[in-house]
Amino acid sequence: MASEHLDNDKFIKKFHIPSSILEQDTEVQCLPCKPVHPVLVFINSRSGGQLGGELLITYRSILNKKQVIDLGEEAPDGVLRKVFINLERLKNRGDENASEFEKNLRLIVAGGDGTAGWILGVISDLKLSHPPPIATMPLGTGNNLPFAFGWGKRNPGTDRGSVLSFMDHVWKAKEMKMDSWHILMRMKAKQACDPVAPLELPHSLHAFHRASSTDDLNVEGFDTFRGGFWNYFSMGMDAQVSYAFHTERKLHPEKFKNQLVNQSTYAKLVGSQGWFLPSHFNHAASISQLCKVKVMKKHSGWEDLKIPNSIRSIVCLNLPSFSGGLNPWGNPNSHKCRDRKLTPPFVDDGLLEIVGFRNAWHGLVLLAPNGHGTRLAQAHRVKFEFHKGSARETYMRVDGEPWKQPLPENDETVVVEISHLGQVKMLAAHDCRARSALGPPPPVVHDVDEKDSDMEDEILKEALGKFGAADTFKIPEGVDFSHLS
Repeated sequence: MASEHLDNDKFIKKFHIPSSILEQDTEVQCLPCKPVHPVLVFINSRSGGQLGGELLITYRSILNKKQVIDLGEEAPDGVLRKVFINLERLKNRGDENASEFEKNLRLIVAGGDGTAGWILGVISDLKLSHPPPIATMPLGTGNNLPFAFGWGKRNPGTDRGSVLSFMDHVWKAKEMKMDSWHILMRMKAKQACDPVAPLELPHSLHAFHRASSTDDLNVEGFDTFRGGFWNYFSMGMDAQVSYAFHTERKLHPEKFKNQLVNQSTYAKLVGSQGWFLPSHFNHAASISQLCKVKVMKKHSGWEDLKIPNSIRSIVCLNLPSFSGGLNPWGNPNSHKCRDRKLTPPFVDDGLLEIVGFRNAWHGLVLLAPNGHGTRLAQAHRVKFEFHKGSARETYMRVDGEPWKQPLPENDETVVVEISHLGQVKMLAAHDCRARSALGPPPPVVHDVDEKDSDMEDEILKEALGKFGAADTFKIPEGVDFSHLS
């Protein structure tokens, strides 16, 4: 809760934005004073049950109503265009405060990871000269972004005191850069007469249309999709379970109003999809059977990545927060850094951490102190090449959005390529877990030896007691393993 000294005009005016800055086709008035930290607040009113609507009311009771945007009613790109066009007009008229406004502007985004990714994508597409940094207020089901940057996993509250306290943290937060990643997927174009269901891709991927005759992203006879992500790309059994869960929730939303019921449903899907006993399920293909994986490190060419046959899920990580806040990469000790040239997971070093898992039991090692998955590589670019083989389809997930991906049935190739796109600005709170390559080195650790990743019975029992910390590796209390089918 905020102290009473925050609930006063002097504190609130630090964040105020005049209406004329937020309106279109009006005479923009010169800013009356040098702004401290003006904020635009974007709220997904449909996220977090009733919390989104409650937050909207509270923020609008504190700030100018026009600087608090309901994303269900107004798109963020239109809002940001209006603001920056008006600022440009003021700067052209010699208003020095307009430049300070632009430099000090901050965004608060209340929603899940999907909402934050939407705003980050808009800012990247607008190519602003001074893109504003973002503070993410956790509200939805997936809150890896706010957790990584110190804003927590759960909504801090929707009452006036809680909102003022969050605004105080935003004022004190430090700017931090974060890598952004481009993902491209190319597959053979289907003929109109082909009896194939339409491909349901996530919002983070969209059809790419040829911009010019010299554009080499399009290939004749192929459909090319592209998008971006900031947290992770995953493929395999974890994405399959996520897809089954999302599909079930979409078909029967009335069954997913209780968190415990949601967890129980997820647990049953984990069991039925073979995530715990993949060797007993024919569709549990290993990553090495599904595709060839190539990686490119900085200033080098493509190299084949050797993946153990036991790996059934692969995750390309940008943030040290996955599936409810777990860190699959961990912090490699000095021997790993020296012998395998691995580094800790930095969010601004232009590298993705590539981690593999055999099954959900393997994922339990993340709950042990200094536990981690199978570290496969760190790369500046990653390419997955799928040829006709052991499966007709696989499952993929980008920042929490899963889809079912058909694989080649003939001689064509499906390609998924991830490359470094640039960087965006984030706001980091005092509990920030994300680390910068330019910051102080992380503490020395003695991580779990990868030779012990099968886990002894004692370690398994200890980790099982903590089971439930993550979405992908989750069995809630009261669920009997023997009845999962």
